[in-house]
Amino acid sequence: MPAYQYQALDDSGKTRKGTLEAETQKAARAALRQRGLVPLEVQALQAGTQGSGLNRPLFAGKAFDRTTLAVWTRQLAGLVAAGLPVERALHALSEDSAPERQRQLVAALRTEVHAGSSLAKALQQHPREFSSIYIAVIAAGEHSGHLGMVLQRLADDLEAQQELSSKVMGAALYPMIVSLVAVAIVVFLLSYVVPQVAGVYAGSKRALPLLTTVMLSFSDLIRQWGWLLALLLATGALLVQQLRKRDVFRQRMDAWLLRLPVLGGLICQYNAARFASTLAMLAQAGVPILKALQAAAATLSNRAMQVDAEDVIVLVREGAPVGSALSQKTRFPKLVGMFARLGEQTGQLGDMLGRVAKQLSAEVQRKAMRMATVLEPLLIVGMGVVVMLIVLAVLMPIMELNQLTG
Repeated sequence: MPAYQYQALDDSGKTRKGTLEAETQKAARAALRQRGLVPLEVQALQAGTQGSGLNRPLFAGKAFDRTTLAVWTRQLAGLVAAGLPVERALHALSEDSAPERQRQLVAALRTEVHAGSSLAKALQQHPREFSSIYIAVIAAGEHSGHLGMVLQRLADDLEAQQELSSKVMGAALYPMIVSLVAVAIVVFLLSYVVPQVAGVYAGSKRALPLLTTVMLSFSDLIRQWGWLLALLLATGALLVQQLRKRDVFRQRMDAWLLRLPVLGGLICQYNAARFASTLAMLAQAGVPILKALQAAAATLSNRAMQVDAEDVIVLVREGAPVGSALSQKTRFPKLVGMFARLGEQTGQLGDMLGRVAKQLSAEVQRKAMRMATVLEPLLIVGMGVVVMLIVLAVLMPIMELNQLTG
């Protein structure tokens, strides 16, 4: 049954918006009048409408974020696994979706499925909401006849990736906040406090201590040229951002990041975990290996590793085993190639890749927490040392003056 988006007035004169299902637009208006509403506008929801509020390219946020998409996928998996047809499952979810944009999106999907389209094709009408990997897994599940099981695995993968990203960001958030606060305090002290105190020594003919002289020089530099330093930093950041749009520069920069101590290993394992997890999910869903490798390579945020993954695709297309091809690429952890080789030998490629993905994810979380644990006290100590030097620079002339007068 088609879905319609409406705008109507209730008994109190307030405007109400929502969606409802009816055979025709006239029937939709009649249904609104039966509810005691005065219809102002009734429009059919079309799944492929790119200019609507569902897929507006500018200013409109996504109906599903990572967390809500994982929850919605889990709910859909439960309904489909219970034997409910996809159309009825979408109907139930459209009624339970609290935000209006989610309700409209699910209703549009149901309309497309009701018209005879597969779920994967319906999802393709909303590329901003559903990634190519998500759609490929759904299509493989529909083709194999095990959509419920595939949806469960997809929900598991989405939740695992969300958990990994959240823990890495959580570990990096506190050091970032401490760093920003430290820089703000130092800039405030040098640009406001130190000049105020320096005025006390302006009339003195005695030579100031070296630390005080250096600190006053830094203070003058920030007050006179601080705007220029900030402009240069902003320009540099924008320049790097623009250069990263060039494939050659981004590849070289990402390769350099992988060579950094500690941080390089963390970046490598984080990307390898996402790659292995995606490849495992697609392999378990029955997606052809070349298509699965292409989708998994697209999840890599490091361009240097992405180039290696593209080389792996070429080797596999030429007949090389996946494990052997991955083992030839030094940027990928050796565990990925080893587990892939074992999976191919035992016929359990998806399961073995899933295991190595979990192992790498656990290692990334452990390293991220360790880095945060080490960085927190180091940043606090560093901030304390800088503030102490500024205080000493201010107090040393006073102490010398007291010694002379004493």
